[in-house]
Amino acid sequence: MDETLEVSGDLILDQVYISNKNMIRDLEQKGYGEIQKEKLLLKQFETLYLLYTHKLILKKNKNQINFDTYMSICQKTNSEILTKFLIFRDLKTRGYVVKDGFGFGSDFRVYERGHFGEKGAKFLIFGLNEGQQEKMSVLQKKIDEITQMGKEPIIAVIERRGEVIYYKINKMNFFENKARLDDSFEF
Repeated sequence: MDETLEVSGDLILDQVYISNKNMIRDLEQKGYGEIQKEKLLLKQFETLYLLYTHKLILKKNKNQINFDTYMSICQKTNSEILTKFLIFRDLKTRGYVVKDGFGFGSDFRVYERGHFGEKGAKFLIFGLNEGQQEKMSVLQKKIDEITQMGKEPIIAVIERRGEVIYYKINKMNFFENKARLDDSFEF
């Protein structure tokens, strides 16, 4: 994205659209947005990232919208937006192409470097804030569904300071572990 020139976007209701065809092509090749009616519709976290990196000039009517203002707008309807932005920003900084998740509790699809447009996403990432609780049964279901698709499940944990730590997770089976525990406590 470093070589991308500044992009101009319009905030219409709560959606951000890019109209310039050259900008659309450039952004789409880098994995941003979805084409809708010959315009590129950006996700909130994509818009925030482009604002954060000063690659986007966002306007509503004739007023320019900055990062803080747009974050405030997003937080009114999406309580998870800060978490998603922090993960998205971290992954983009690491050089990955990142798209919105498609269910199974995943927040993002992440493509191997250099394989966007050639292969499907290799990783499905879901975010948790430090201290956030998740039921083991819910976590197990997510892992099962993701691995059945041939993807690698990753948990991205946001620390209180905003740092993102990634954990690759595998299938768990507590029944086998319980049996081994019972055997180890025999007298």
